Amino acid sequence: MMKDKLTVKYLIIGNSAGGIGAAEAIREIDKNGSIAMISEEPYPAYSRPLISEYLAKERPLEKISFRPADFYKINNIQLISGNKIETLDAKEHTAVLADESTIAWEKLLLATGGMPIVPPTPGIDKKGVFNFITLNDAKAIDKFLHDADRVVVIGGGLIGVSVTEALIKRNARVTVVEMKDRLLSLILDEEVSAMAEKKLQQAGVEILTSHTVAKISSTSLVRDTVSSVVMDDGRIILCDAVVVAIGVRPRIEMARNSGISTNRGIVIDRQMATSHPDIYACGDAAESYDFINGDYRLSPIWPNAYIGGRIAGLNMTGVRTEYQGGASMNSLNYFGLRIASAGIINPPDNSYEVLSESKDGNYRKVIIKDGIIVGMVLTGNTDNAGIYINLMRNKINVEELKQILVSDDFGLASLPEELWLPQLSLPSSAEKYSVILAKEIEEILAAE
Repeated sequence: MMKDKLTVKYLIIGNSAGGIGAAEAIREIDKNGSIAMISEEPYPAYSRPLISEYLAKERPLEKISFRPADFYKINNIQLISGNKIETLDAKEHTAVLADESTIAWEKLLLATGGMPIVPPTPGIDKKGVFNFITLNDAKAIDKFLHDADRVVVIGGGLIGVSVTEALIKRNARVTVVEMKDRLLSLILDEEVSAMAEKKLQQAGVEILTSHTVAKISSTSLVRDTVSSVVMDDGRIILCDAVVVAIGVRPRIEMARNSGISTNRGIVIDRQMATSHPDIYACGDAAESYDFINGDYRLSPIWPNAYIGGRIAGLNMTGVRTEYQGGASMNSLNYFGLRIASAGIINPPDNSYEVLSESKDGNYRKVIIKDGIIVGMVLTGNTDNAGIYINLMRNKINVEELKQILVSDDFGLASLPEELWLPQLSLPSSAEKYSVILAKEIEEILAAE
């Protein structure tokens, strides 16, 4: 029996930030070209940063949707959910799905995202061990919490802290185990990490840094279910569940097996194009341009995925558009501590100049290299984060501004007219959507 065969102009593999950004950009240029989106998950697009609020019972499912329910219908997009690509033939422009149906395409976007990093820890496959990347992960933890009140979270980065806050709000007792010597070390400096740790401890979280989980154990009565973890120093911590929240690795196997160039991620250029002339990539799976470092690297954050998807979508329609570059940018509000950070937070050597000020619960730190801001971290009042980021993106020399950069009255009006006037204009579509997305993501991550 012959399986179904679908032919489309645009095929998008992935239904999260990057895929949605691409579809929206395509529809702005090409109103009629057929679009199909493949999603392994059985849901319309949802905001992954909000799954912690779903777990905390603060937002129902309908309140974490990334786009309205009729988004696909209005934009004439065929969403194929609960399915996945098994084989991709880049030469023949075809893809075979798990249900053995085939899709032929003209232009393809790989917005395949990332997979959770799971260490080869003995007992990692026991009942009661979870990841925290998808809505299904949040649903699984939610269901299990009825029988669990002691949870060990492996990982003290963004994912680990977000799930920890949700668990605390569900009245669980949480221990966070972090291999490095402090929490959130990739996006915060030592001072703000210490603030974050204090907030977690005040909420009742036990924090074990500079340690790892050596084994996940169970009792002799219920051998397949978590009962404790054994630490690398031999300590035993009783628990009913374990959440592995170390991070994600790019999903590049499909690209690699299709002969597309890969490194740590899928190799792309400033148009988000891969080594294949009709295939593009964005988001967690791709190595995109970083305007701080001037190179290509993995940047697994939501805003960069969406903007990268938009750039890919425009180029897929033939509208040549260059990605202005992203950077490590984070806006978070966990345990009542509001933080914004971007770029280089922990300078690698003394060639960087560091300006900082702490006053009235507000902390501001700016890192400068050769007169250019290359990093910043703010706590408390983070309203001016966008100003710093624009100065970074536009590589504005701030030598004459250093005396006010971290003052408590710094703002747009503090800048010379020739600097603040361009901040009010939107010279390109890429910058326009950067601003729009920055505001949207700020609202998502800081939602009350």
